[in-house]
Amino acid sequence: MPGLWQDAMDHAVILARKAGEIVRDAVQNDLKIMCKSSSVDLVTKTDQNVEQLIITSVKEKFPDHSFIGEESVAAGEPCVLTDDPTWIIDPVDGTTNFVHGYPFVGISIGFAVNKTLEFGVVYSCIEDKMYTAQKGKGAFCNGQPLHVSDQKEINQSIIATEFGSNRDPEVVAKIFSSMRKILCLPVHGIRGVGSAAINMCLVASGCVEAYYEIGIHCWDIAAGAVIVSEAGGVLKDVEEAAPVSSSDTRGY
Repeated sequence: MPGLWQDAMDHAVILARKAGEIVRDAVQNDLKIMCKSSSVDLVTKTDQNVEQLIITSVKEKFPDHSFIGEESVAAGEPCVLTDDPTWIIDPVDGTTNFVHGYPFVGISIGFAVNKTLEFGVVYSCIEDKMYTAQKGKGAFCNGQPLHVSDQKEINQSIIATEFGSNRDPEVVAKIFSSMRKILCLPVHGIRGVGSAAINMCLVASGCVEAYYEIGIHCWDIAAGAVIVSEAGGVLKDVEEAAPVSSSDTRGY
């Protein structure tokens, strides 16, 4: 039986593919690049156009649904999650990658009802990989089932992370301090593709054992959270998580 929100999920997949076409076309053309909080916190007209495409289409098909979008919030819209069916959108996850032609750019669409995530869609549009998951239905990439790594030892693992856009020396020092501690556990390596959503999909795919990041936003992880969970992984708030140990790293 199709899930309760199958129609909305099918529409999300259609919109992610349309958005991917816009992104791929824009990569071939001149980009108008703008900055948000700093010179390394980038946004393009493509980010804004893709978010508007998604919101406009959803409003036409599901007029009673609500939205939390990265660019809408940046423009002053409130970031409030209610019990309403809510689309949580990162229109171009990996904008810096997009600007430089680095081939990991995701369209991330999460969907929550009663403050509970029901499905997630992440389209890695340069790779043409469509990651999907619906609560209780499993996780998939291009229709193939996903499962997190069964590796239990952190010293046999690859850990993914990102650096964020804050270049304050104290913040950078903390980032490298954390990386040093992880490397010295030791682990096999630390990686990052420049997109939170795609990093989470790599965890769901089992080729990365864990992913962590400090200062992440809801639109970065909403879709990926469903995909990781449905692939057998777990998610933890770093403020609540126990210190890293030598066991049970699966799918963080």
